[in-house]
Parts: sequence; structure tokens; C-alpha cells
Amino acid sequence: MEAAIARTVLANGVRIVSLPMPHTRSVAMGVWVNAGARDETDPENGLSHFIEHMIFKGTRKRSAFQIAKEFDGIGGHTNAFTTMEHTCYHAKVLDTRIETMVEILSDIFLNSLFDPREVERERPVILQEIGMVEDSPEEYIHTLSGSTFWGDNPLGRSILGTRQNIAQFSAETIRDFFSRLYQPERIVIAAAGHLDHGRLVDLVGPAFETVRPGNGFPPRVTPVNRPRVALHPRELEQVHICLGTPGLAMADPRRYAFSLLNTILGGNMSSRLFQEIRETRGLAYAVYSFTAAHVDTGMFGVYLAVSPDQVRPAVELVAVELARMAREPVTAAELKGALEYTRGSLLLAAEHADHQMMRAAQNEIYFEADISLDEVISRLESVTAEDIQELARTLFRPEQTMLTLLGPAKDRPERFEACLLRH
Repeated sequence: MEAAIARTVLANGVRIVSLPMPHTRSVAMGVWVNAGARDETDPENGLSHFIEHMIFKGTRKRSAFQIAKEFDGIGGHTNAFTTMEHTCYHAKVLDTRIETMVEILSDIFLNSLFDPREVERERPVILQEIGMVEDSPEEYIHTLSGSTFWGDNPLGRSILGTRQNIAQFSAETIRDFFSRLYQPERIVIAAAGHLDHGRLVDLVGPAFETVRPGNGFPPRVTPVNRPRVALHPRELEQVHICLGTPGLAMADPRRYAFSLLNTILGGNMSSRLFQEIRETRGLAYAVYSFTAAHVDTGMFGVYLAVSPDQVRPAVELVAVELARMAREPVTAAELKGALEYTRGSLLLAAEHADHQMMRAAQNEIYFEADISLDEVISRLESVTAEDIQELARTLFRPEQTMLTLLGPAKDRPERFEACLLRH
């Protein structure tokens, strides 16, 4: 049986959660902030990601080089990431190095200088990152599809920001955004591995108790989907396609059926889309489905890339499979296969401290509760074919489907709209 997650709340509202894994020799820790790209205004778009870079660029005690050298010197790994709703700074070390890891992560999170000279050095790095994504069509199509699906809502913007914004951000702007949004009640410190919760609290608590409350948090606006077809011409060998429908919010009780639906439709090599589009017809090398869940909304998507003369047949095939999912219950064999695949993926991932750290943090942020793997698997096992079909009927309706194309697509948008509505 899996160990329970321990939880402590500091006086200022900072939460500390941990999951003991006595059989490991590692400890993974993340400082999570429940604030991300969707919490920015248009002129601020890109600030959360900019801060993610700047956190590692020096404190009163350490230069950027010293931060990197000290982590390397203990054989540790450190990184960070920004999403629409979160920013996380994390590290993984041997259990004998937990004090050093906690001290460095606490220092860079609480004492970063945001030095104007470092801002100027990092600015071109982020501009290069934007260019790198735009040069990778299989990655850039997801940014474009988010814009198509979410429209003017902050969820429709790039996490990286715009070149214009990145060129204008100053050290003062970055500091102000950090102090306004990095509020103690939105901070979760999560850890997993060979550790003791009480000792972790003793190490983390004194430093993070100094975080002062903020002046309120900007409300998150739930987007209204405006499904449509968006063509983005570009001289490429392939046309990259992203088809999207409404999905589920992170805490929606139907999320277990949604996970199995995604696996059956396009989540692995035996899925319907992979078998039909790649194996049977040879139309695409890469084809898969995916989900994106937020606190109040979500999206289901299908990605594939095909030659320019096969775009409409490929879109038609995806639309047919979505309609079939809503029209017919999945077979018992498909349901069993999806369940076994998902159970195996969850249990294999659970052997890694960094995965368990992330799961503990997300449980705290979204549910404020410990949802064990045993409970997750039990909920998955209770999903029926009728549950999946009913969910597909709700989500996969032609009139609420969007389509984004990147590359030399030859047909007009109206032809693709007609193709989607036929099914």
C-alpha cells in the first residue's frame, strides 16, 4: 500500500507536502506557485516564463555560476517550468544532500536579485527560445491551436510571451510581478523520496515563513470557445494539423473516463487513430490525441502531420473516429486494454521520486487532498463503456470542433468546416 502524503501549513499560508519513499536513495523537491501565464495581462504576457529564467541568475549569496556549480557539485539536477496556471522550480538529489538542495532552492526563490544586467543577458536567450518553437512546426502548431481554441482569453496566448513584450520587460517590471503574484497562500513546497516530513518542515519552514501576504490575486476568466478553422500558410514539406474539442476541467469527476477515452482514441500505438491513420493507411508518421486540463476548463486535441494532398482525407478520418466514439460503445477488449495501459503507466511512474513530487503538488493545488494511486486506479476500474460513450457525445460535437492547420494547405476554410460538420 502506498504511503500517505504528510501536510503542514505555515502561519503565512505556505503549504508543505511530502511523500516518503523509503526504498529510494533520492529526494525530489519542487517549489510550486499557483500562478502562470493565464494570470498575466496582455502587456505582461511572458513575465511568468521570464521569471522562471531569472530565478537562476543570482542572489545576494550566489552568482548564476555558483548556483549551477553547487548543484553540479552535489550530483544534483535542477530545472524549472512554466504552465498556464503554475510555475515550478525543482531539484533532485541523493538523500544525503537534502540540506544543500533545500538551502539553494530556498535562496534562489526567496532572494533572487533580478539584476538589470542579468535581465539584459537573458532577454536574447528567451527571444531565441521563441524562435526555436516557431522553427519547430510540430511544436508551434500547439501554440497556434491554443490561440484558435481559446481566442482572446489568456489561455490562448503563448507561455513564452511575444517578442515585443520580451524586448520591453525591465528588472523593475519583473520584480513587481513577482511580488504581486508569488503570494504565500499560492505557494506549495512538495517533496518525495527518502525523507522525513518533520525534518523537511524544519529545513524549509524558517525561510518560507518570511514570505509576506500579497494584495489579492487577479481573477481567472473562463474562456468561451469559438470553434473555427484557422489556416497558417508556410512553406513546409507537411501540413501539421491540430483538431480540438472541449475537454474537462482538472477536478471534473468524469476525468477517469476521459483518460481512458483519450488512450483508446489516440493515446498509444494500439489506439484507433494510430492504427487507422498510420498503420492501415500510411498517411502520417506521427498521430496522437492529448488532453489539456485547467482549473475551470479543458481541451481535447488530436495532432498529426501529413503531405499537402492528404490533408482533407486525414481530417475526415479523424472526424469519423470522433463521431464513431460518440455513436458506438467501445469494445470490452478496448476498455480492458486502455485500463491496463493506464494502470501500468501510473505504477511505473510512481517508482520515480520526481513524478511523486509532482503528483503530490498537483493533488494539493487542485484538490487540497491526498488522492492515492489506489483510489485513482479504483476509479479507473469503475469506468464503463457507457461512461466513455456518453462523454464522447458531450464533447465530440461537430459544431464545437476547431481545426488549426500549419503548412501548405490547399483547400479553403469552408471546405474543412463542411468536412467537420458532415460527421
